[in-house]
Amino acid sequence: MLKTLVARPFAGKVLLLGPRTSPAVTAIEDLAGLLGLTLLPTLYTPFGEAGLHDSVAALLPVKEPPDPPIHLDEAVREGWLELWYQPEINARSLAIDRAEALIRIRHPKWGVVPPAYFIPDDGDPHFRALSEYVIGRAVEDWRYFVSRQAHVQIAINLPIAFLRNSGSLDDLCRQMPDHPAFDGLIVEINGTEVIRNLELAKDVARQLRFHKIAIAIDDVGAEWSQFSGLADFPFVEIKVDRKFVSGCADDRLKQSVCRRILALADGYGACTVAEGVETKADFLAAREMGFDKVQGFYFARPSTAKKFAQNLLDGPTSLPN
Repeated sequence: MLKTLVARPFAGKVLLLGPRTSPAVTAIEDLAGLLGLTLLPTLYTPFGEAGLHDSVAALLPVKEPPDPPIHLDEAVREGWLELWYQPEINARSLAIDRAEALIRIRHPKWGVVPPAYFIPDDGDPHFRALSEYVIGRAVEDWRYFVSRQAHVQIAINLPIAFLRNSGSLDDLCRQMPDHPAFDGLIVEINGTEVIRNLELAKDVARQLRFHKIAIAIDDVGAEWSQFSGLADFPFVEIKVDRKFVSGCADDRLKQSVCRRILALADGYGACTVAEGVETKADFLAAREMGFDKVQGFYFARPSTAKKFAQNLLDGPTSLPN
């Protein structure tokens, strides 16, 4: 059939459907490449709505992004901001260990808008308002999860600039729930920001630990070596950037970087998370290398607080096909 398409010639795109582990699927993908046919992302069976959308996304009409970008002050004023949650999965037990809160805007015209169109620069006066929203909303969502018997620890992302202000730290600490089920909040800070403000980040981490707040270093990649040799390391978690995780199953260089970061974390007694796990092969590679937790589309996409709570109540995560 593929040879017939080439002979015609065929200028369209081919969508291949089949089981993820099927040798036939792999063989057809290789043959299509040799013949020069353009394949859409393979739609593995059984599939759901999200998988179907990802495979045929190239054929769908593209929505023009907001122009100009969304004004954050308007989004705050109109109540368009939302927090969505993506789980961090224990690499061994497959239990949900934590929920990372991710900011979204639900615009009346554009629908759900990703952060790329509205996250301001560190110096923008609206950054503080955004950070305050994330903190307050995350605490309220935690209370909602507890009320639904869907207990989970939450991680939020904050810029180092927000934590530089002592008043911001005091406000953050005051908002922590005084509840016996509250086992702490994780604040994720970008690895490059931590390196550039290392002493500040360490000082903040030491202060916050007395208020059941811990600091995780996010998106760690090529700069990992700059964390070596520190006399103290008051950070509880290192999250490895997706660019070193995605495709790591077949890339020895990526595996080498991951293993070095894992050795670094082990020396400090820090937990490790592989970000951007999108295939079974990458998950198995991450687990074999020794990552404590994994996070990515292979297990779950970000979802609203309500849907996330329901997923928790549905029971333990199973390994996707």
